Amino acid sequence: MSPAAAGVPLLEVDDLSIRYGRVQALEHVSLEVHPGEVVALIGANGAGKSTTLRSISRIIPIHRGRIAFAARDISGARPSDVVRLGVAQVPEGRRMLARQSVLDNLLLGAYTRSDDVGIQQDLEQQFARFPRLGERRRQMAGTLSGGEQQMLAIARALMSRPRLLLLDEPSLGLAPLIVRAIFDIIRDLHAAGVTILLVEQNASLALQIADRAYVLEAGRLTIAGPAAELLTDERVRRAYLG
Repeated sequence: MSPAAAGVPLLEVDDLSIRYGRVQALEHVSLEVHPGEVVALIGANGAGKSTTLRSISRIIPIHRGRIAFAARDISGARPSDVVRLGVAQVPEGRRMLARQSVLDNLLLGAYTRSDDVGIQQDLEQQFARFPRLGERRRQMAGTLSGGEQQMLAIARALMSRPRLLLLDEPSLGLAPLIVRAIFDIIRDLHAAGVTILLVEQNASLALQIADRAYVLEAGRLTIAGPAAELLTDERVRRAYLG
């Protein structure tokens, strides 16, 4: 466990079960994320990784279990309430407003805020962090490259000033060079103290960047521990690291 993981968890998922009709998507999943940590959730396609994030964001209903954020039960909260509390999700596939500008997409990320001066400061901060977005601020989001869209998705989430950032498959569909750039950004966010729960199919990359990690198989957590230990765990190596 990382030094940051010593106190009260920022996020606590306890005995979570999710069903889609008769299909059990998650079963008895318990995990926690402490302030300042990057925690990775790895597993094969269909294991339930994205379902876990969507349940934390309260986009999908809970069949059983409890989700707490900053010691507050959010199991029955609305998605907009969860954003206001400080949870922002970067969804798989980025999901831009394609016909809106880069700037408009970023402003959308701040929709729960009313501090105009702070929003303007954060816009400039995102353009400093992602210079390409600054250059393309008036460009339609749908005309950006895949890597630029992923940067925009992360920047848009950061505009809500989240206490917890949920990243769903940030490397999906991107060229290796762009993937490295995205993971450099995640490292920078980690260094800046942003707390991150990372879902990532590229297990090697995820474990290299994370403090701790969980392995999800067919809706159940099977392995958990420090990311450095999972990198050398024979079961993880065989199943996910080739």
